[in-house]
Amino acid sequence: MRRKYQELIVWQKSMQLVSSIYQLTSVFPEHERFGLSSQLRRAGVSIPSNIAEGSGRGSDKDFCRFLFTARGSLTELETQLLIATSLGYCQVTDELNDLINQIFAMLNRLIQSLRVA
Repeated sequence: MRRKYQELIVWQKSMQLVSSIYQLTSVFPEHERFGLSSQLRRAGVSIPSNIAEGSGRGSDKDFCRFLFTARGSLTELETQLLIATSLGYCQVTDELNDLINQIFAMLNRLIQSLRVA
């Protein structure tokens, strides 16, 4: 059974982001397994999870609050990617940056639409 949140493009794109983050972190050094790699994965998983949970809460106010949390997780992930890049663990592709920017913009638009309603 498909839930309504699964129809949201922002949720679908954030699920793509999770897959990309898992792929990217799979080549991190073993000593980062419980460090930066784990942090990136948790932040990534938090984005679609908060979109889904907020959608299921039943009110626009609650949904909006969870969208803010998802956006916070996205900026956390972005910062962690900068750290991983500076440590030489990965190179962030333009495609990944574009996906992050798309999700950020979509979250902002959805938040705005709920705040106006």
